[in-house]
Amino acid sequence: MAAHQPEPGGTRRDGRRGAAARVRDVSVAFGHLVGGLGTALLALAALAWLVVAGLTCVIGVGLLLLPTVPRAVRAVAERERDRLSRWGPEIVGMGPAPSGARAALADPVVRRELGWLLAHGTLGLFLGLAGMTMVLDAVQNITYPLWWRALPAEDRTPTPVFWDVRDDADAMAVAALGVAMAVCFLLLGPGMARLQGWPGRRLLTPTADVDLSLRIAQLSATRAAALDAHAAELRRIERSLHDGAQNRLVAVTVLLGAARRALARNRPDAEDMLERAQETAEQALSELRTAVRGILPPVLADRGLAGALAGLAANCGVPCRVDVDALGRCPASIEATAYFVTAEALTNVSRHSRARHATVTVRRAGDRLSLRIEDDGVGGADERRGSGLPGIRSRVEAHDGRLTLTSPPGGPTALEVGLPCGS
Repeated sequence: MAAHQPEPGGTRRDGRRGAAARVRDVSVAFGHLVGGLGTALLALAALAWLVVAGLTCVIGVGLLLLPTVPRAVRAVAERERDRLSRWGPEIVGMGPAPSGARAALADPVVRRELGWLLAHGTLGLFLGLAGMTMVLDAVQNITYPLWWRALPAEDRTPTPVFWDVRDDADAMAVAALGVAMAVCFLLLGPGMARLQGWPGRRLLTPTADVDLSLRIAQLSATRAAALDAHAAELRRIERSLHDGAQNRLVAVTVLLGAARRALARNRPDAEDMLERAQETAEQALSELRTAVRGILPPVLADRGLAGALAGLAANCGVPCRVDVDALGRCPASIEATAYFVTAEALTNVSRHSRARHATVTVRRAGDRLSLRIEDDGVGGADERRGSGLPGIRSRVEAHDGRLTLTSPPGGPTALEVGLPCGS
């Protein structure tokens, strides 16, 4: 039997998908490094403040400054926790720092934060600067042959170049160096980003006892969110049945009664009444079917999550692409939540974003389902202004999930959801 040969079109599609994934990973790594550079500068400033407070203790002034040091350290550490939580597993915040230098030094969390401050203010700062410099210099050098002649003769040699640029051949050599720097970042950038975030992942996570108490509080809040979401869903179903199907059925009853009386009197409009009653009953049946689908869409059982999301994308008001890896089956409640989140998000895209294209990406890593809905619209989405976003968050948090919304003015908008789905 002849071996199966892959189709050329499929190979090209796989290659394009792999290249796009690589570009996405590198762009995410660059975002990590730039964001880490910001918190590294804050960490360096907090280190400088700690040194100033320690040195001025000799003349007594530092005794007044020391109580502010734990608060400064905790504020910078919380910024890093928030940053790392946006790019990966959530790191729970620690709340206010202990008051007083002695209480702070006795607190193991503060001591771990001081260790992170030293590591991130030095290694993290270096990695952030190196990554950003590498990318900026690569862009500058690759485009250098296009604009080098516009520079004054004495300023035609860019900073990382060790030879004089006198002609086009020298300028092309600069571009080749830029390509080499870009390739270096393609290879090293993701690792640099992971190394930059490693001290925070290791030192800013809560200790076992603190993590347990925080987890209990988080689960209590999650249970409250689940109960609220359940109550809101019951109210929605009740309104749907009361305002829709129930009114239709009452109308059917009235029409049938009128038709029976008309038939008893041999009135000619009895047949019209029966026809209207039948139409109203069909409308009531349609509304009941819609209400039932709103509880748990049958398409999930028939086609799975991937097929259900493809159906939502096909009905979206803007062109939408669905990118789903092989997921297997998740718990029904998780699939329903992912389906409803996507439906609400795509509705918002169609109504408010003025986008030209949207993308739904679904991945499963171990026991975690990741969902990302992105559009190239005008941005500016805000949970405080409604648009269904608070309902989406309550659905996600009811399953102990995590939701992150990024929507700067001018776009793009990205809604990222993480849901536990079992192993």
